[in-house]
Amino acid sequence: MNSVSLTLLALAALLFSGCSSKKYFEPEHTFSASNASSSYGGNMVDLSRNGGTLESGQYIGKAGVSSIKLAEGYRFLNENNRYILTANAEGILNVIDKKTKESVRAISLHIPVVSASIKNGLIGYVLNNNTFGIYRMSDNSKIVESRSERTFAIDTRAASPMFIENLLVMPMLDGKLIIINVADTQNAKIVYISSEKVFNNVIYLSREGNTMIAATPKRVITLGNEGQNEYQANISEVAVSGNRIYLFTKEGKVVVLSHALEELGTSKYKFAHYAAGTAFGGKVYALDQQGSLIVMNADLSKNKIYDLGEVSEPAFITGKKLYKDGDVIDLSKLGYE
Repeated sequence: MNSVSLTLLALAALLFSGCSSKKYFEPEHTFSASNASSSYGGNMVDLSRNGGTLESGQYIGKAGVSSIKLAEGYRFLNENNRYILTANAEGILNVIDKKTKESVRAISLHIPVVSASIKNGLIGYVLNNNTFGIYRMSDNSKIVESRSERTFAIDTRAASPMFIENLLVMPMLDGKLIIINVADTQNAKIVYISSEKVFNNVIYLSREGNTMIAATPKRVITLGNEGQNEYQANISEVAVSGNRIYLFTKEGKVVVLSHALEELGTSKYKFAHYAAGTAFGGKVYALDQQGSLIVMNADLSKNKIYDLGEVSEPAFITGKKLYKDGDVIDLSKLGYE
């Protein structure tokens, strides 16, 4: 046997031993969530920060499964009370009127859209070449469009632009926020979150009172009356409930922070890999890829684990509902005791 064959065998052995040694979260005791579960009968084929697209063409948004069907080849991005934003691989951003269920705009942006938001006839968008822009529906015009630094790989959980009164916050793919006054688009403020070379897009963006919370896969920041704070972690997901911020990390930890990003508590679940997480009503919910749903109290000192079955499709949480593999679980019915 020649040296090349021996080398190939050695590489194959390393490969297979690496695959077989992968560890999974395996709780000793789990409970059934059947009393909180029902079927919605759909298959999720795409996930955005604000909802999921089903194989049927319907989408899951803030109110759950919508009866409106999207045009073939389009994915759900976002919505408000009046409009739905969808996009296709050719870079067409489609605006659908919820009342008529018809398209009222088909905006050709030429580059696939990563995220978008709409308010008062203005659409903020981010493209996958790290271009951001604002489109005005009243006169079918772009009032600003600019490209930021080049990016090479992004996390699929891209945050959507956020309107704050007359400001529009753009969550960019290179780890920064661009804050634009829509009445004076020439003067923009830039806030840097992190500077990783890959997988550095903003994955979370929200506002709680006077505090803005944003995160990349490596760092979370808060901006408020007391300035900017930051906390580093390998972040899978972020959830906010009142004055508490919860981080779900790639090491299986759940961390609770104050708005000043002071650590208030942690809990670790060995080998857990979180597919989704949320917090509300004094409870924290973490879904592991193998199907364990961990329900904790607000300070993470108590827990109860439910077996939902392995996660085979994208999972999405909106409000108090978890949508997973054709089932919808009412999280409010599940407790930590």
